[in-house]
Amino acid sequence: MDLGASGNNSVVTEFVLLGLTESPALQPIFFVIFLLAYVATVGGNFSILAAILVEPKLHTPMYFFLGNLSLLDVGCISVTVPAMLRQFLSNKKSILYRACISQLFFFHFLAGVDCFLLTVMAYDRYLAICQPLTYSTRMSRGIQQALAGMSCGLSFANALTQTVALSTLKFCGPNVINHFYCDLPQLFQLSCSSIQFNEQLLFIAAAFMAVTPLVLIIVSYAHVVAAVLRIRSAEGRKKAFSTCGSHLTVVVIFYGSGIFNYMRLGSAKLSDKDKAVGIFNTIVNPMLNPIIYSLRNPDVQGALRRVLMRRPLPK
Repeated sequence: MDLGASGNNSVVTEFVLLGLTESPALQPIFFVIFLLAYVATVGGNFSILAAILVEPKLHTPMYFFLGNLSLLDVGCISVTVPAMLRQFLSNKKSILYRACISQLFFFHFLAGVDCFLLTVMAYDRYLAICQPLTYSTRMSRGIQQALAGMSCGLSFANALTQTVALSTLKFCGPNVINHFYCDLPQLFQLSCSSIQFNEQLLFIAAAFMAVTPLVLIIVSYAHVVAAVLRIRSAEGRKKAFSTCGSHLTVVVIFYGSGIFNYMRLGSAKLSDKDKAVGIFNTIVNPMLNPIIYSLRNPDVQGALRRVLMRRPLPK
């Protein structure tokens, strides 16, 4: 354990991340698996972004937000996986206190923007299906940019608040984190000062950045479902629902894993289950999103084929 001084004023200057495994035999296998996952995630999300840029049919508000979501997914996986891959290669498990705090800040910033963007995308579907006559004016390019900027601003404020509040805690030892990246639940358990204020702050943030967006998403889709059920044509109902299915799938996966991760703050001991949920949050989700959004969308599929095969746009 690396301490900054001796005696009662000792402070931790670095943490030890136990990672996913301590077995030397498994580390090369995990390195290959997560390297492939990282390459697939970055490649998949940038392919979606390229498809949105080159396909005129995809120059709509929904795909503007999807492009931003793809950038967030690349950022989210880049916060954790490269450091984990480096640990597999060098077997160096320590991380400086400042690097740990920085990792936490960027993870919460990117995840927070994700929450707000998923909410904005639900609102976009509500306007497109329930208010089609005013959709173009109520979701203009300027409003799209304002909503994306507001999402970034609110998430930045939350991530900065959580990071500053955490930096006021004292860490006197032990400094071993049973995880592969730095996050609030793990750091709370290592603090030798009271975390009551931090937990209250996190509870308020969860209500504002997770519960409220989720409620808004549910309300938006309640109106969407009611509007779709009024459509007489079965083909029309199917087409309307197909534009929402991918987004709803992403919402369920994102919020399901996120709620499990943070609802156990009071548990006495964090287990390997938290690592599995962490893998889902930081690796599986960003890797699945391009697949989910392209699986049942012929426009995205056609644009992806042109991007990957470098075919010109049809005249």
